[in-house]
Amino acid sequence: MAAMLKKALSVVAAIAFAASVYAAGPEVRSDHPDTYVVKKGDTLWDISGMFLKNPWYWPEIWQANPQIENPHLIYPGDVISLVYIDGKPHLVVNSAEPAPDVGPKMRDEGESEPIPPLPLSAIRSFLSKPHLLSEEEYKAAPYVMAVEENRLVASDRNLIYVRQLDPNTPLGAKFAIARPTVRYSDVPRGWLWNRDERRVKSAPWSLSDQWHWSLREWVSGGEILGYESVEFGVASVARTGDPATLYVTYSDMEIRDGDLLLPLNESPFALNFYPRPPKSVPEDTFVIGTTVDTKTSGPNDVIVISKGAVDGLEVGEVYSIYQPGERVVDEIAYPTGSYRALFNPRDKMVDLPDEFIGHVMIFRTFDRVSYGLVINGVRPVYLGARLREPTQI
Repeated sequence: MAAMLKKALSVVAAIAFAASVYAAGPEVRSDHPDTYVVKKGDTLWDISGMFLKNPWYWPEIWQANPQIENPHLIYPGDVISLVYIDGKPHLVVNSAEPAPDVGPKMRDEGESEPIPPLPLSAIRSFLSKPHLLSEEEYKAAPYVMAVEENRLVASDRNLIYVRQLDPNTPLGAKFAIARPTVRYSDVPRGWLWNRDERRVKSAPWSLSDQWHWSLREWVSGGEILGYESVEFGVASVARTGDPATLYVTYSDMEIRDGDLLLPLNESPFALNFYPRPPKSVPEDTFVIGTTVDTKTSGPNDVIVISKGAVDGLEVGEVYSIYQPGERVVDEIAYPTGSYRALFNPRDKMVDLPDEFIGHVMIFRTFDRVSYGLVINGVRPVYLGARLREPTQI
């Protein structure tokens, strides 16, 4: 009964949140331009922020132009204007003015690239390089067990020897070479002594972990969200068998035993997503990793989120990031050394409110984990920061 009630309340809360988000609606900036000519290097987020207080409401006021072959893409040279239709703001786009005797024409989309929603320089490598694997996927993946001439490492134009490769793989087939990097896990409330808070955890992993049992890992508990590996090279099959022989066509770093062979994705990732608010925010959505060498991230840094496609996260959604408030002692009401502080250990502790630290836009999702780009960051983003519905700065 209690579980059913909790589920019902969660549904009601999600509906209420969705209603509140969409009821707020887009607000036009008081200092917005009447028109804006799109330039190379612009992003959709930047342009949205010129017209709207909340850039993620862009789709709600976007007026698709039927004269353009793909009305949802915006190109350098397009002129964006703010107009009012039935008293409501709309953004419309017009291409360069055609000659009077020519009239509207279809755009040749090969002439220029549409502007991206986010800065491509910040996210390009994350659109293809990282892979989030399940336990079953990484255990079944082919792996490097030795390199040419019994060296410790291999590089371009070297041979590598691989096990677990399907014997029916055709000669010349190409695979991505990937290095195991980080394992992401989520420790729920109530696990042993960790009863009052939820923890997120990231730790290095290697292929040999599957043959080791760790008491420390069991004690720390938690659910594995994914095993991250980063693609850094390509190899082609020269001979099948056990082990199989592969020829390294290129690599960004030295190849070593334990690296994985994964399917090579040569298809470009679509960038035609638009900033928008989510319909709901999954419970316990956290920042579980950074892609920089520190434990904090800032504007234009990529962060790893503890929810993915199966949880409802979608590419283009914008969330607010909040840093959990610290637990501090009220030294005024409970001075150090006083009887009041000594006999009221719980009452003297005060939880400070969570603080807004920026926005994140989701640009790639896996089953249980997502990647997002920090935008409008006003403070460093730490591991464990919470995601909530988008709010105005």
